Amino acid sequence: MSLDLAARGLRESATFDRATIYDIQRAADTGIYDIRGWGAKRALPHFDDLLFLGASVSRYPLEGYREKCGTDVVLGTRHALNPVHLDIPVTIAGMSFGALSANAKEALGRGASAVGTSTTTGDGGMTPEERGQSSKLVYQYLPSRYGMNPDDLRKADAIEVVLGQGAKPGGGGMLLGQKITERVAGMRTLPVGIDQRSASRHPDWTGPDDLTVKIAELREITDWRVPIYVKVGASRPYYDTALAVKAGADVVVVDGMQGGTAATQQVFIEHVGIPTLAAIGPAVAALQDLGVHRTGVQLIVSGGIRTGADVAKAMALGADAVAIGTAALIALGDNDPRYQDEYAKLGSAAGFYDDFQDGRDPAGISTQDPELAQRLDPIAAGRRLANYLRVLTLEAQTIARACGKSHLRNLEPEDLVALTVESAAMAGVPLAGTSWIPGRS
Repeated sequence: MSLDLAARGLRESATFDRATIYDIQRAADTGIYDIRGWGAKRALPHFDDLLFLGASVSRYPLEGYREKCGTDVVLGTRHALNPVHLDIPVTIAGMSFGALSANAKEALGRGASAVGTSTTTGDGGMTPEERGQSSKLVYQYLPSRYGMNPDDLRKADAIEVVLGQGAKPGGGGMLLGQKITERVAGMRTLPVGIDQRSASRHPDWTGPDDLTVKIAELREITDWRVPIYVKVGASRPYYDTALAVKAGADVVVVDGMQGGTAATQQVFIEHVGIPTLAAIGPAVAALQDLGVHRTGVQLIVSGGIRTGADVAKAMALGADAVAIGTAALIALGDNDPRYQDEYAKLGSAAGFYDDFQDGRDPAGISTQDPELAQRLDPIAAGRRLANYLRVLTLEAQTIARACGKSHLRNLEPEDLVALTVESAAMAGVPLAGTSWIPGRS
């Protein structure tokens, strides 16, 4: 609040703040709900609420210049003949061609391949640009079945059966008509220029038993060569993880509500699902109860991963790897200040732009406009992503060494404390300066 408003005795309502008033006025003017991209913008308990306990006397740190800290991870060791071997535990989450430009998909493949990690197709099928530039590509099998092709399934290095997404668990995706070009429509076998809504559940099953059948089908199609992931939006992570494991999944992906989306209802983004921090513990507990944590089924965590500290904290809480989406797009050039004037013309600003559904992205990433898409150089953007992934890995290694760990997978909850009662309870680690874990003692 500016000084002159405060001096006049004007005070903003915490319940009806200016953003809420704007939302009410917009709804009253238009009669339709708001659709946007990105992820939750409300303040939520997150990894920043945790701190690492670096080594001192009771623990010995590793010397960064002389002692190695491993970063590799193997995904799909349970059933697959060819598990996915990654050099770093940071993967690229599923983002579709349609939501993103072909150049953006190519850049993601280039950046991931440069550092030895995987990328993921997203809704709408596999593009030659992404398959051609991705050394390891995960094929997403979604409720919509848009672009689903058994031949492409066989070209993939892993298959991810998507049951939910963190930004919208229980809801389907959206791709508005302005982004449905002839190529996108052809891949999805749908009309040009017409809004497309993905189904919220798979059409050929109604429960966990059907998931078992579907995983068996996918294994037959691929001759048991590739791992089968199951992705869930974080709502009931203990039961969803347990059922995925019992259905035969090699890898479980749990996506918290800070995860991004190309387009969905804002009310979904802000009010459905649980934070990533709250989702990891129950998912790990399910794996532990079934005797497969770190011994048979791998856990990938996604939803708001930004820094190497986030990577290290997720792994200390029990994840085998993490996936990034929004952060990867920012690394490519999303919300770049050099497009500030153009963002302003769209009624937004660099760092605030979230209208991914409109297809007018000045950075050429979340668009199908050929002139805008040309702005993104996939080689240069891929190089930026690779740099970012390297920094995430180096940061995570720095923390692991400080905790005396010779591999990122050796990080554990004992290395963490929490700054708030809420984060301590969610993460299952002590409140800093105490031995108290809320709800446990």
